[in-house]
Amino acid sequence: MVERMEWGRSIRAYRKLKGYTQQDFAKEIRVSVSLLGEVERGIRVPDDELIERICASLQISKSDMMRL
Repeated sequence: MVERMEWGRSIRAYRKLKGYTQQDFAKEIRVSVSLLGEVERGIRVPDDELIERICASLQISKSDMMRL
């Protein structure tokens, strides 16, 4: 549960820092808004492929994502 919440909080924080709305970011990383919302709320853990797309889109490393 803690890992899910950490990913979600980090993704949300970096998304907002980069100025993306949930809708715009979901479109950018090719997922539904509801899936992105579940990830950000810690309901769902993103798989490795999604993490890679998120990091590439936000121009951050996976390790940067976990430091926030």
